[in-house]
Amino acid sequence: MLNSARLVQHKLDKSLLTNLIAALLIGLSYCFINTPYQTLLSNIGLYALSCALTNWLAIIMLFDKVPFIYGSGVVPAQFEAFKGAIKNLMLSEFFTSENVQNVLSQSKLDSAIWHDIADKIDYDKMYSSLVEAIFESKIGSVFFMMGGQNAIEPLREPVKSKCRVAVQEILADEKLHRMIMEKSADPNAFLSKIESVIDKRLAMLTPKMVKEIIQKMIAKHLGWLVVWGGVFGGFIGLIASLV
Repeated sequence: MLNSARLVQHKLDKSLLTNLIAALLIGLSYCFINTPYQTLLSNIGLYALSCALTNWLAIIMLFDKVPFIYGSGVVPAQFEAFKGAIKNLMLSEFFTSENVQNVLSQSKLDSAIWHDIADKIDYDKMYSSLVEAIFESKIGSVFFMMGGQNAIEPLREPVKSKCRVAVQEILADEKLHRMIMEKSADPNAFLSKIESVIDKRLAMLTPKMVKEIIQKMIAKHLGWLVVWGGVFGGFIGLIASLV
């Protein structure tokens, strides 16, 4: 857990800054003892710090098991669900019957064919399907707590880019090319073999690998949850002081 905390903290300098500013306001309140400013600064700082720390802890809990906190470490705990979502995306968006027939109907499998297929893939639909799978899983409630789909919208382009690279790597596999030529007379056998290849690749993934992949993709974006948690917390503290 410590390694993950260090990685997240390294990526989230703005989170540390938010917590420091909130703590500074609390400390500054003691310079105005017995004045209205003491309560004002203290409430703003305390509310901001509590909200920012809560969101920061929630980010840590996504990736690691925290002692005595039920439901923490949801990403590695749900890695099977992520693997299943990846498999479904590959089979439903890339290896569709239409794409397979297009490939098998070619007399020569050159790079232009693969690039043409890769360019026609709807990566936005892949992203939407993945997000839907995440929010329908047990970890969906955690993301809803931190802002829902709007909070992870900045991940759309990075995820699409990762998917595009993954598809290109799969298409560049010479073993896949040979397998297509061997199975070109039987599309069903070809699809069955493709599913087997995907299963073998996914079987190589471990909970730690899935955690690190997701962590690298979204950690820097989740830092804004801490910032806005501090901002809204401070605003609530201001209202509490004025009421």
